[in-house]
This record gives sequence, C-alpha cells and structure tokens, in this order.
Amino acid sequence: MLHWMLKQLSQLTSKNKLSILIYHQVFAQKDPMRPSEPDAAEFDWQMKLLKDHFNPLPLSEAITLLKMNRLPANSVCVTFDDGYVNNLTVAQPILAKYEIPATVYVATGFSQGGNMWNDRLIDLIGNSSLSEFNLSTLQLPSENVTDITSRRELAYKLIPLIKYQDYQQRIAIIDQLYADNQADEVANKMMNPAQIKQLAETGVEIGAHTVDHPILASQSAEQQHQQINQSKQQLEQWLQQPVVGFAYPNGKPVEDYPLSAVEIVKQAGLDYAVSTSWGISTPQSDMFQLNRFTPWDKSPLKFHLRMVRNMLP
Repeated sequence: MLHWMLKQLSQLTSKNKLSILIYHQVFAQKDPMRPSEPDAAEFDWQMKLLKDHFNPLPLSEAITLLKMNRLPANSVCVTFDDGYVNNLTVAQPILAKYEIPATVYVATGFSQGGNMWNDRLIDLIGNSSLSEFNLSTLQLPSENVTDITSRRELAYKLIPLIKYQDYQQRIAIIDQLYADNQADEVANKMMNPAQIKQLAETGVEIGAHTVDHPILASQSAEQQHQQINQSKQQLEQWLQQPVVGFAYPNGKPVEDYPLSAVEIVKQAGLDYAVSTSWGISTPQSDMFQLNRFTPWDKSPLKFHLRMVRNMLP
C-alpha cells in the first residue's frame, strides 16, 4: 500500500524529470571490503522495485524524450561506471529478468588486463595474509590491521591521499605499495573487449569513460582530448557501432572535470554526458552534464521513498 501511494505521488510530480541511477559493481555475494556495493540479492529487489513502480528507459531514448518535453512520469535509467566484468556476469541477468535497460561506461585502458588503482589498493589492504602494511611510499608509518573493520578504515583513509594525483603517479604509488608489502595482484576485474561486445549484444548500451580514468581537471587540454576521443574510438572499433554517451571519471563538476572537458565531449561527436552531481535532470538541464543519484538505503521502502524525494521540487 505504501509503495502504491509513493508511486501515485511521484506520478503527479515527476513528468519531464529524469532519474539516472549510478552503480559500479554488483557482487554475487557481499564484499566486506566494499560494503556500499550491492550484491545480487540487493540489486534484484532494487530492479524489481524499478520495474513495479517506475518507468525504466534506455538512457538515449529518455534524453530524446526529455529534450522534447515528452518524458513520462516516473522515468528512470540505470547506469554503471568503469566496466567491471560482474556487470556482465551478475548484473546483466538480473537486468534481463526485469527487462531493465542499462548503460555501462567503460574505461578502455583496463580492458586489456589490469585493475583500477583504487581496486588494487582495496584488495591489497583486504589481503588476509597481511596484517602490517609498509606505507613509506606515502610517507606514512606502517599500520597494523586486526579485523575487517580496521582493514576497511585503512583502505578508505588512504584512497583520498592518492585519488587526485596524476593517473600515472597513482599507478606508480600502488605498484610501490605492492612491492613494499611483497603482495600479489588479484585476478582482473574488468571486462575484456569480447565481454564488452557480449554485453552490448544483450542490449546494454556501452558508453565511453576515458582510457585511464584520470581526474580530467588535472590533465592538459591535449590530454583531455586524447582520453575522451580515444576511449570513444576504441569502443567503436570493438563494437562496430556508434558510441554516443560519456561519463566523466569521478564526475564532480570543476573539482573532477573542467568546462573545457565538456566542450571536448561535444566536439568528439558524443550526444550526452553524465556527471555524479546528485539530483534529477529536466529539459532545461545541460545534456552534457546530466545529474545522477542512487539511494543508499538497504530496505525497499526507504529506497523507494528516497527515489521519490529526489524528484520532488
């Protein structure tokens, strides 16, 4: 009954308001080092809720309708950033089960092997065979961990210290951390070109997300151009079809990407781009800086309520 009432409320208030949800990974079982990422069971009820109470649309179609002031009430789109293989193996079967369209933005530099720097760091600190970490490359004293909570706290304390460094420097820091702690890398987490093509063949739209996932604000105009254009062109070569959407890495305006990057995205021949600014998008929104928002609640009712609140004036 409460879900029905929320649906009726948003039906009245959400016409020409687009909710774009952002995800990264969906795990088969919960990953204790990544507690904010849903597992299959959680993602399943979220997609069922969208199917039952919202109007899931392909993002490109939703944007076209939004520009025409014809977007239906309760419209929602599902997106994923980075290009993890579990988007194909775990998320896609659930999306198909509920007939939910989706878009996955791929950072192409990781599609030939290797993991993103933040995943490598989290996996290093989560390595149960290590209990003391040499952090000298970060000019920090060694730290001991005693349980999963202290491991998480250490990993998420270190991430901000590395995040806004140049992407090549981030790699060098993580490489040195692995060497200093005599640790082994974990298996690749990212889709290879064949898996990206397989995902596209299920009907999931593939978008560009740069090559190396740098903070574009830290890159020169020439580097921004290379990161944006090369990722689009590489995906089009692998897929043999146009790539029309883009997601800014990290995605906060100014802090993570400058206005110059928005112009480069337009010049690259892309139709739209998404940020990580919270909120909905309307016909008046910049189609190259669309907002995204995903409730973090762990119960369907609270998730639904926050979705509706996000669409209210």
